[in-house]
Amino acid sequence: MKLLTAILILSSAALLEAWLPSLRPIRSSSELRETTSVDNKPYLNPLIDSIQPSKTVEIFSQVKDMEANGIHVTSLCVGEPDFLPAPAVLDALAAAVKEGDTRYTAVTGTLALRKAIAADLERRKGVKYNPANEIVVGNGAKQSVYQALLATSGVGDAVIIPAPYWPSYPEMVSLAGSTSVIVETKAETGYLMTAEQLRTALNENPSTKLIILCNPSNPTGGVYSKQQLAELCDVLQDFPQVKVLADEIYERLVYDIDECPSVASMPGMFSRTMTVNGFSKAHAMTGLRLGYVAAPAPIARAITTIQSQLTSCASSLSQAGGVAALEKVSDEEIESNVQLLKQKRDYVLAELNTMDGVKVAVPPQGAFYVLPDFSYYGDDDTQLCLDLLQEQKLALVPGSSFGAPGTIRISYATSLEELAVAMTKLRAFLEARQK
Repeated sequence: MKLLTAILILSSAALLEAWLPSLRPIRSSSELRETTSVDNKPYLNPLIDSIQPSKTVEIFSQVKDMEANGIHVTSLCVGEPDFLPAPAVLDALAAAVKEGDTRYTAVTGTLALRKAIAADLERRKGVKYNPANEIVVGNGAKQSVYQALLATSGVGDAVIIPAPYWPSYPEMVSLAGSTSVIVETKAETGYLMTAEQLRTALNENPSTKLIILCNPSNPTGGVYSKQQLAELCDVLQDFPQVKVLADEIYERLVYDIDECPSVASMPGMFSRTMTVNGFSKAHAMTGLRLGYVAAPAPIARAITTIQSQLTSCASSLSQAGGVAALEKVSDEEIESNVQLLKQKRDYVLAELNTMDGVKVAVPPQGAFYVLPDFSYYGDDDTQLCLDLLQEQKLALVPGSSFGAPGTIRISYATSLEELAVAMTKLRAFLEARQK
């Protein structure tokens, strides 16, 4: 009726001529060319201009070009374990294929996997989630992070991110229309944000709706202790509008400490925390793309709505593997891999300690990264990595990609033999720089 009334009002030919073209769903090819191309460039969403490509792209592109030309490159770039998933996981994947378990699942994941996740979080973290409506399984932890961010921040909101940070965090914030507030941390504190820094950032940015906390950290390997988390949470009690996105994908990979505490387990934090975890790191299921977010029901419901319009469910095969990872892989099996990673960490730290001008203020206690300071060799860490790639065929990631200029990220999630080759190349490169 409203549409009919509008048409009657716009009865004159002149007004109809002006109004009706805006309703036409089909335009001529010439009109389409005019609206989708400027100087032969396709029209793109202006939002793309706000997204910064990672500086690592240049490194990766050169690595691929060199490998395509038959040049072997020693790479410590990728955050991917060199061990296979546990036999129980591989068996579960094979069984799922043979049994034809290839159908869509619920958007939130199979109930079997959600129950396994809830049981694991209660057993190891002391946090109870309802598998029916407080866990959303996604295609990797990366998707879970992005959807949690979309559900809880938007245009005009600020999101606090401690630096160094995973490069995707600020770009995801931009995609959500929000603004990143970067809190610079210090090497002397293990690159961990202090309670004082958090309070200052919150006071200076009253539009803050979210803080992203990666524990253990990529790229530093830093781990917040229970006491340090408690101090941050105490600050947050004065800012009830702020939620926490706790990225805990590396929480099972810790060294020299008993455990990595969960933000949601801290007093008063369950109702405002979204815990993201997955199966890529501790379970080496990177290519299977399986992660999840655990959150209070209203937030989980919002995340489910977003996911339902993007990817629907995660792979049914991957989910079968996830159930096996949580129910059939023992803590001892995971701990054996942790001890191997610790051995590799210790080796890399010992080698770096003998290289002039390379500084590691606080040894990493988690994940499988170390972020040494190479500023002794110049301010441009990206160029340093490019030179290292060309001269020694060694690929590392510049720290400026992670908001830490002057540093370089080294992943030790590879074999000891490959690490030995990498450290030899790095030493030769730095010694040549000193002549």
